[in-house]
Amino acid sequence: MAARSPAAAGFENECREIHGACDEPRRLSRLLAHRSASERQQIKVTYRAMFGEDLAGRLHKTLTANQDNELCNLLYLWMLDLAERDAIMARDAIESGAAADYRALVEVFTRRKQDQLFFTKQAYLSRFKKNLEQDMDTDPSHPYQRLLVALATSHKSHHDEPSRHIAKCDARRLYDAKNGGGTGSVDEAAILEMFSKRSIPQLRLALCSYKHIYGHDFTKNLAGDFEESLRLVVKCIYSPSKYYCKLLQRSMQRPEAHKRLVTRAILGSDDVGINEIKLAFKSNFGKNFADFIHESLPQSDYREFLWLWQGGRCPVAS
Repeated sequence: MAARSPAAAGFENECREIHGACDEPRRLSRLLAHRSASERQQIKVTYRAMFGEDLAGRLHKTLTANQDNELCNLLYLWMLDLAERDAIMARDAIESGAAADYRALVEVFTRRKQDQLFFTKQAYLSRFKKNLEQDMDTDPSHPYQRLLVALATSHKSHHDEPSRHIAKCDARRLYDAKNGGGTGSVDEAAILEMFSKRSIPQLRLALCSYKHIYGHDFTKNLAGDFEESLRLVVKCIYSPSKYYCKLLQRSMQRPEAHKRLVTRAILGSDDVGINEIKLAFKSNFGKNFADFIHESLPQSDYREFLWLWQGGRCPVAS
């Protein structure tokens, strides 16, 4: 038998600890919060080989037994494949109450490439036996709904690498759409057409070109129901690190009152990358993310998870 590599042996040791901590969420978070997405995937593979069970499935059992423990929910989602995670978050957004949580759906549709979103839709169909796009079509008259339909269409139609030439042309189209719609408003039809024909990276490049050419963000001075929805979509596309660091900061002001929002903010921020989040946090709030966690947050499991995730060497003292 071939000798195991030190890395493999290290994950085996980690998996033994994880196996013994599966019913102890706080202990489990200390083992998993600092792990990158690739490390978590390797841990899942090793765990299945050692114990014959999917780690995310095992954590779901813990979640089922602790429905009111949001840390259990966070850890379960933390260990899922991205497509499975997004499918569950989309379902939660659709079933969030009297109206769908459109902001959460926008986050799902703007942070994935075309091929990734395809797998999210497949995971949604497999898990819930329903079509994601049909499920989220709850109110066709809602501005967010119209934008989401356009984004869903764009994921079907465009697979090319971003083009700077197209971005410059689209920047001009954005300018015309904004200045042809009246004060504070936009030409909705022109915006929806563009969003339905461009990939997320291509739209991001167009928004960057707009600012470079015209000297200000496209969202400046937008006003109106559709325009407010458009503003959020543009923020998610244009600067994910800025969007998610602000979501983190806002959600963590009262974490006990906004538990699901905290989870959403952490998972979305992890997709962006912790180093980008820390840079954006410093730029927007004038303090280090680690200092914010240490000084501003009440003692909680989230505080410890965030501390470890951002690079803390040991748990914040209780």
